[in-house]
Amino acid sequence: MSTRTKFRAHSLGATLGVLALASALAFSSTALAQNTAIRPPTNGPASVADLAAGLLDAVVNIATSQKVKNDDDAPAPQVPEGSPYQPYFDEFFKGQGGQGGNRQRTVDSLGSGFVIDPTGFIVTNNHVIEGADDIEINFANGSKLKAKLVGKDTKTDLAVLKVEPKTPLKAVPFGDSRKMRIGDWVMAIGNPFGLGGSVSVGIISARGRNINAGPYDNFIQTDAAINRGNSGGPLFNMAGEVIGINTAIISPSGGSIGIGFSVPTELAANVVLQLKDFGETRRGWLGVRIQPVTDDIAESLKMATPHGALVSGIIEGGPIAHGEIKAGDVIVKFDGRDVTEMRDLPRAVAESPVGKAVDVVVVRDGKEQTVKVTLGRLEDGDDVAAAPAATTNDETQKPDKPEAAPLPATDVVLGMKLATLNEETRKKYGIAEDVDGVVITEVSPNSAAAERRVEPGDVIVEVGQEAMDTPGDVADRVEELKSNGRRNALLMLSSKTGELRFVTVRVE
Repeated sequence: MSTRTKFRAHSLGATLGVLALASALAFSSTALAQNTAIRPPTNGPASVADLAAGLLDAVVNIATSQKVKNDDDAPAPQVPEGSPYQPYFDEFFKGQGGQGGNRQRTVDSLGSGFVIDPTGFIVTNNHVIEGADDIEINFANGSKLKAKLVGKDTKTDLAVLKVEPKTPLKAVPFGDSRKMRIGDWVMAIGNPFGLGGSVSVGIISARGRNINAGPYDNFIQTDAAINRGNSGGPLFNMAGEVIGINTAIISPSGGSIGIGFSVPTELAANVVLQLKDFGETRRGWLGVRIQPVTDDIAESLKMATPHGALVSGIIEGGPIAHGEIKAGDVIVKFDGRDVTEMRDLPRAVAESPVGKAVDVVVVRDGKEQTVKVTLGRLEDGDDVAAAPAATTNDETQKPDKPEAAPLPATDVVLGMKLATLNEETRKKYGIAEDVDGVVITEVSPNSAAAERRVEPGDVIVEVGQEAMDTPGDVADRVEELKSNGRRNALLMLSSKTGELRFVTVRVE
């Protein structure tokens, strides 16, 4: 085909395209005139302009600065007295505090936030303002105000700031994130890369995401574009209510790839209220140590399916003062809320008021029973946990993995060499006086116990929920489990300081 022929073919196609377009426009005009089926799309918002216009004034940009010590220990460069470059050097190093490591530099960062109260309360992420010496709030109208920190919560990465406006500020309300469904439209507004006042729209991609950011992970995942600088900004529903606080993204490049995470208001609203009112959080505390219920543990506890949170220990000085809950119990419901997996329990407890008496449903000896517990305060629990553990003598400071020495009256069970816990073994392994059971002195490298990281110095407190006093008790209980067709033995182990954990060891 010649060049001219090609051109003609293209021209003919273009001519036909114009004619088709003209026909379509004529049809469209006729249809609109007859008020027929051409209507705006209904599968998503045709425009979010009106919604955004009503929200932009409540979203703020946050600029922080922090003075940090210069890591460079090299001295500042010197120039000859009277040099024509002297003024430039003086200006460059002005305010850096002299020579070497004493020099300071200022680090600036940007983030987002939103006004929740016309009197000047602002919510953002804790990591946006953490360590800041100066916090400045930039509003949509161009005004700026200095802010002070009212309170922060590192566990949920939230912070509340306060400014002193001359006139009431535009504020936005919290919505109920529990009503949001996967596929619902959402809008993010923030300060990406310092650009300010940027709006992006997407949907909720997933709920209940755990990204290992903290103990209460329950993030909303969205594909609305979230970038650096969006942290602390709001995620709105289509009613203009805040249903999340944008906190993190997954991105190999640092830019949005459509995977962003927001703290849901079902978790954030109570935290923000407490920070605003008290300057700190006041969470409920149950005072138990927990671990997941695996398939093997569920089978050992005669549970049909693995669910709930296995109690591995009770914290001394906590709310469990009279044995309401015991090590080995599986908590399956807390204050009317199902505990499907382990991480559901800390969140449910933390969201409960301090001092509230709650019903806790536990599985004990294969049967469900309900106990009542009055919650303590988590912050008090943190102090208890931080307190140094009591020790009986200097021997407790020996290495965690002492070498096993030959001991009399030992038995070998499931690849573990066992010995009676007495004064001699307590001294050798530094085991506290309040720990009772059977001490493990050796573990065969290729045994089932070694696979579960059982180590010399661990103490077997229970096997199959029965207390153990001698190596013979352990051997007899394991044989009993075998004869009952059990594939695994559930061991309650104690560390030398008394910290408990559960492991399952194959008995086949």
